[in-house]
Amino acid sequence: MPSEPYEVDIEALVRPDIVEMESHLPGDSLEVASKRLGFEPEEIIKLDANENPFGCSVRVQELLASFDAYHRYPDTLMTGLRSRLEAYTGIRRERILLTNGVSELVDLVMRVLLKPGDEVIICPPTVQFYRFYANLAGAQVVEVPRSSSTFEVQIEQILAAVSERTKLVVIGSPNNPTGNLISPIEVVKLLKAGVVVLVDESFYEFAGNSVANLVTEFENLVVARSFSHWAGLAGMRVAYGLFSQEILKHVWKLRAVYKLDAAQQLAVEAVLDDPRYYETVIGWIKNERGRLFRQLRKLNFLQPYPSNANFVLCKVVRGDAFRIKKRLERQGIFVRYLHLPGLPDYLRISVGRAEDTDALMRCLFAMAEEL
Repeated sequence: MPSEPYEVDIEALVRPDIVEMESHLPGDSLEVASKRLGFEPEEIIKLDANENPFGCSVRVQELLASFDAYHRYPDTLMTGLRSRLEAYTGIRRERILLTNGVSELVDLVMRVLLKPGDEVIICPPTVQFYRFYANLAGAQVVEVPRSSSTFEVQIEQILAAVSERTKLVVIGSPNNPTGNLISPIEVVKLLKAGVVVLVDESFYEFAGNSVANLVTEFENLVVARSFSHWAGLAGMRVAYGLFSQEILKHVWKLRAVYKLDAAQQLAVEAVLDDPRYYETVIGWIKNERGRLFRQLRKLNFLQPYPSNANFVLCKVVRGDAFRIKKRLERQGIFVRYLHLPGLPDYLRISVGRAEDTDALMRCLFAMAEEL
């Protein structure tokens, strides 16, 4: 006879703050979504995740395919790769750390700086993982919302919110999902408040505007960047941070030994070996961003906002954003539906290829006649 299962009150063993935390489950993968909707994966127009629609360069694919030492552990310090990034960024390799995505970099910085009771300032609407990792560290999140009309950072309000418990201010530039930049002058004002400022420049290559040069001047600045969006490596999750050496020496203590695998390191090297391809692709995406914005402005039910990233945020001024998203989905076109504080009924549309924009606009113009 089978014995009765041994029961343990697991929730009594889990941290209380984790028990209370909401789950963050990802949406369907491309393969799952295509089966659900009855499309082949290649028929889906995916404009919901800010991916590079042209993919990585052939050089990346060839190097990954020809490498014959996957059975060996990779370089844990990534000295050569950090030297390559030194040439790319102009920041010395001693100030550079590579991570599995910007989310891991934010997690590491917060775990180094924060203890329960400390405060982190964020500026919504912005990405949710800033709050998630602050809560995971036991810190209190203080929100200083962006302006309601243009989503600009409100520097004076941030400075007024800084208290003796404030350890960190996190700003996206360009900000996801609004596409705004923060100026170096504004960042300097925050740095002079004496807190650590983390500027997330995940979409830097589409903007060309950076505060990275301030890292050597201010010890309390961290700049995060990603290879996911511009370099076509979203599936590999590679990011890096530019630090003061005083902060970085503590971040190194928390970083796992083998964090980036050999394939990730090879892919980044190949990206940096192929600047002409990526300059061309980024140029295409920026040009298409402008065309997409101009086309969206022709619709009487969407209000697009200017963007410095590879997406365009749209306010739905007539109709329902979720219903518009689902109608597009039934046509095989995926966009991001946003229902957040400060963004009650919005869509974020990633920049795709010209033919993707054309297909999207055909569907939206058809909807305009019915809304």
